[in-house]
Amino acid sequence: MSDPIQPSLLTIGEVASESGVPAKTIRYYEQISLMPEPQRAANGYRLYARATVERLRFIKRARDLGFPISDVSELLSLDDNPNRSAGDVRKLAQAHMAAIDAKLHELTQLRHTLSSLVDRCHGGDRPDCPILDDLTHH
Repeated sequence: MSDPIQPSLLTIGEVASESGVPAKTIRYYEQISLMPEPQRAANGYRLYARATVERLRFIKRARDLGFPISDVSELLSLDDNPNRSAGDVRKLAQAHMAAIDAKLHELTQLRHTLSSLVDRCHGGDRPDCPILDDLTHH
């Protein structure tokens, strides 16, 4: 006979559904210690407190904003610390914005280069192609 699941605890499927984070990702977050290991029922099933849903939503939103896992871990630590400094949170977000700005600049340069190559390519049936020439000789 299996353990009845306590009504205050959720299965991984319920947590995944309510948080919008797939079960596979939840297990990964547990492996890398972003999430604490859950309780286990006698049958080995993972059981989660309701607060887990909010923590996963926090992680999901931070990841949706592009924060790397290391920054998400730091944000969680700051969120868990009632004596945190908002300045520390702001510095982390500013550093992330700077990384986004650098990536945007890089992508803009890549688009400009590719656009120039596309403009120079006639696109006809002839074999010569400035795009392939650039890839071969660059």
